[in-house]
Amino acid sequence: MRAFANMTKHDEKEKDAIWEHPGGKLRDKGPESLTDAELLAILISTGVRGKSAEEIAKEVLGRFGSFRGMAGKPLERFLAIKGLGDVKVHRISAAFEIARRIVNEVLNEQEK
Repeated sequence: MRAFANMTKHDEKEKDAIWEHPGGKLRDKGPESLTDAELLAILISTGVRGKSAEEIAKEVLGRFGSFRGMAGKPLERFLAIKGLGDVKVHRISAAFEIARRIVNEVLNEQEK
């Protein structure tokens, strides 16, 4: 297998076509290459019958508009979406809390 750095544009397009999960894209191209829905799908992890994790993520973002629109919403609002149960909602909530703590750390450091 050739190193990613030696791939041609054609090889990159072929590689794009074979990703079955956003995790592969994250691994190959880095987290900044993922859409909001793909990032959220990684947290959701698995779909349900007839609905992939990425489809669930798109529905969540469609309902709330953005990550910012999701922030601070009651967990019950997420549980109303088919395909999101307690564990998946807890993962999303934990990711938001981690982000909040990072922002607070940065802000506190800037104040000093």
